[in-house]
Amino acid sequence: MRWVTGEDVATTEQAAAEFIAAQLGCAVRERGRATFAVSGGRTPWAMFGRLAALDVEWTRVHLFQVDERIVPVDDEARNWKHLLATPLAARIPATQRHPMPVEIGDAGLAANRYAATLHEVCGEPPALDVIHLGLGDDGHTASLFSGDPLLEEQACDVGVSGPRSGARRLTLTLPALDRARCIVWLVLGAGRKEAVAQLFAADRAIAASRVARARATAFTDPAAAP
Repeated sequence: MRWVTGEDVATTEQAAAEFIAAQLGCAVRERGRATFAVSGGRTPWAMFGRLAALDVEWTRVHLFQVDERIVPVDDEARNWKHLLATPLAARIPATQRHPMPVEIGDAGLAANRYAATLHEVCGEPPALDVIHLGLGDDGHTASLFSGDPLLEEQACDVGVSGPRSGARRLTLTLPALDRARCIVWLVLGAGRKEAVAQLFAADRAIAASRVARARATAFTDPAAAP
């Protein structure tokens, strides 16, 4: 894994945005389109804005989710609702934005449908060009948590997590994450410092350290840096 520490939050966000833009550009040139999956949470919102301002052939980009809470469409906890409000979503054609279908009452069926979309757009087996990941203070990433049996899933690309903060979640599994051509971690703030140190040390006590590292780059601000 490559580590990049910016001078402050803004420079870290800009560096991550420019790196992602370059990777998406390479994918478009090599395969005619790019596939990009983003994680939830507030941390990446400003970075998404910076990314949207960069010169990318956005009409050739397909946008996916890494994870999503199983809550109503208009629920404030739903990541997709907030993502749609960002400049990034506005740059990508609506037909190329692929939300996780958590409104389906059957979570298993929703996971299977999203896996089918991945296979249709990203090939067989599906390999996303760029996956953005965050890091929780407990060391989780996507919606993969230590102790959840889903962390051991090897057959499916999309799974259903156990309950967390009152909601189960759809999430890409480790096999889907590990096939990505590029993984970009963005971790900001002193509250993540201990988890970043564990990720840096490849401490498998945290779920995040289970993600393949060979094609990964981590961007941290000074407060979060190991």
